[in-house]
Amino acid sequence: MRLLNIHGVGDVRLDEYARPAAGPKDVVVKMKAVGICGSDLSYIKIGGIPNPRNVTPLGHEGAGDVIEVGAEVEGIAAGDRVIVNPMMTPSNIGSGGPEGAFTEELLVREARLGDSILPIPEGISYEVAAMCEPLAVAMHGVNRAQAKAGDKVVVFGCGPIGLGMILWLVDRGITDVVALDLAEERLARARALGARAALDPTKVDLKAELARLHGEVPSYGRVGVGTDAYIDAAGAPNILTDVIMMAKFHARLVVTAAYMRPIEFPVGRMLTSEMTITTAVGYPTEMPDVIAAMPRLNDSIRSMISHRLPFDQVLEGLDVAARPSSAKVMIEMEEPA
Repeated sequence: MRLLNIHGVGDVRLDEYARPAAGPKDVVVKMKAVGICGSDLSYIKIGGIPNPRNVTPLGHEGAGDVIEVGAEVEGIAAGDRVIVNPMMTPSNIGSGGPEGAFTEELLVREARLGDSILPIPEGISYEVAAMCEPLAVAMHGVNRAQAKAGDKVVVFGCGPIGLGMILWLVDRGITDVVALDLAEERLARARALGARAALDPTKVDLKAELARLHGEVPSYGRVGVGTDAYIDAAGAPNILTDVIMMAKFHARLVVTAAYMRPIEFPVGRMLTSEMTITTAVGYPTEMPDVIAAMPRLNDSIRSMISHRLPFDQVLEGLDVAARPSSAKVMIEMEEPA
């Protein structure tokens, strides 16, 4: 067996691995598909998450088959097709704990049906099921933005999370979504998912374009663009200031991107808009809602997968995922039948 581990800054290896034995409250999942997340790449850049083992196992977007069930586990049986919710595992799978989903067999400690282990709907493939985790992150960001039908929304960044946000916004009946990214390949995916406009912000006057698309609204003696909500899934340091300077009265901004350094922004300008700035992280309640939507959004979710590679090529997959032109890179843990 093998496990993908970070050993230091920029040092990631596919190591030989002996899976720990399952206890009475644990299950073992034979992994079928695991997605590469942007946080995986971030962990590699910083040398992993400090822990007593001095390595960081990777992988937290996974789906597979249950192959072993502890005697005290209720409602889960060998052969069940399942999605793993890493946030609900005591070891926080793939984010600093002893387990990571980039392995043939994943130990899920203290497994609970409907919590850390969720059934895959009938007819849904493993690769679409493995999209549940990033789609839940995206849904939580949209929920935090309080986005509703009739709103005008801007999404900064069209990586997997940003694309997921566009998917949910359109699914929620929001027809006026503007997507922003530097890569034309990602902008094309945003358009295909239903974005009204998809723009490279370095090639346009963004405020002027949003004023054209969303209109302008007077606000305390100045004029703001008519955008109701902005979602930052990109993490560029200029975004916060740019949004504040053009925000209308009571506009909303949700930051979902990870900022590694402090940034300055014009708090004084916020006084005249009374805008709200908040953040979104993880998916405290969203996974069941994502799973329920999978059957009707199956094709759209599948379209977000830009690359598929076998587990033997997971290191190459990490390089592909770092390219601006990629969307979701999916690792197939077994050769297709």
